[in-house]
Amino acid sequence: MHKFQSNLVILSLIALSACVAQSKTADDPDPSQDFADYCVACHGAGGKGDGPLAADLAKAPADLTGLSKRNGGEFPTTRVMAQIWGYAGGKGRGIMPDFAPLMEGDLVPYDGGDGIETPTPVRLVAIAEYLKGLQK
Repeated sequence: MHKFQSNLVILSLIALSACVAQSKTADDPDPSQDFADYCVACHGAGGKGDGPLAADLAKAPADLTGLSKRNGGEFPTTRVMAQIWGYAGGKGRGIMPDFAPLMEGDLVPYDGGDGIETPTPVRLVAIAEYLKGLQK
């Protein structure tokens, strides 16, 4: 009986490790990779607006590290996501492209700070949360 219990524990550990290994899939968003792919060229690796293309733009890219500071200490999540998505109300007026087609995919309920959980693309949520982490 002891050997049976020992084998059962080993099988349980193998099954658990398989679950852990599968918990992150290719479909899971990687906000640091999205930031590198879509933001760094203009906003820079640290988000300060000093990317390699910044000097060539008609308008300087925003310093993303000061979004909370410029908003009274609150990160403007909904406004930031609207800007990234391309729904900031200024279609054609800004130089930042809308990334909506790149952010399509699974939706998750997300409260952007207004108390209302709204179905939101998981990649958009992930990049907004990543930008929160850049705040000084």
